Amino acid sequence: MQARIVMLVDLDYFYAQCEERRNPSIKDKPVIVCVYSGRTEDSGAVSTANYVARKYGVKSGIPIALAKKKLKDIAAVFLPVDKEFYKEISDSIMEILRSYADRFEQVGIDEAYMDVTQRTKGNYQEAKELAATIKNDVLTRQQLTCSIGVGPNKLVAKIAADIQKPDGLTLVKPEEVQSFLSPLPVRRLVGVGTKTEKKLETLGVRTVSQLARFDVQKLIEVFGRKMGTYFHNASLGIDEEPV
Repeated sequence: MQARIVMLVDLDYFYAQCEERRNPSIKDKPVIVCVYSGRTEDSGAVSTANYVARKYGVKSGIPIALAKKKLKDIAAVFLPVDKEFYKEISDSIMEILRSYADRFEQVGIDEAYMDVTQRTKGNYQEAKELAATIKNDVLTRQQLTCSIGVGPNKLVAKIAADIQKPDGLTLVKPEEVQSFLSPLPVRRLVGVGTKTEKKLETLGVRTVSQLARFDVQKLIEVFGRKMGTYFHNASLGIDEEPV
């Protein structure tokens, strides 16, 4: 069976980047796209922040009031979510991505998996060149940057896409999976949230390599068969799920 090559394309700080495209004059300022609840003018949460805003500790999910506090004396731009506008841009970009994929799976407005095994004849150097072409095409046609992770499966591709942001390209060959995953904190694995991270910490598991060495039966006892098995496989970079 031919080894797979899978990409995860992640559109960088998508809502805020769309707003920067619409109004380039705000690009160098902190841009915060918010979901306003309408109770008061500051009630609601941050949906997306650009990287300038992130330097001040503003990130998705924090209250708008807290974001404003962090940016107190800075000329920041707070904007309401404009879903229709973002969806239009997303649809155009997904069309571009689809044209490069053997198999394509959109996961949300700003992310898509692409199986490019046939197209690259299973060659990782070709896959890297293809990823660079895709990034360039999206930038030229839609004025947006994206980060791409390339790996032997969806799990590795997703983690790789997160490693260098924004505008990153991270390639992980099958023989590099272990050395790539081992030093990472367990929260980098898909499906490990804050609660799970804390639970794993009580078991003495902080890194992916510690998880890989941990007794799988114990994991099943703590997390149940499905999740326990998944965590064990994920720590080894095993993921058979098709695109």
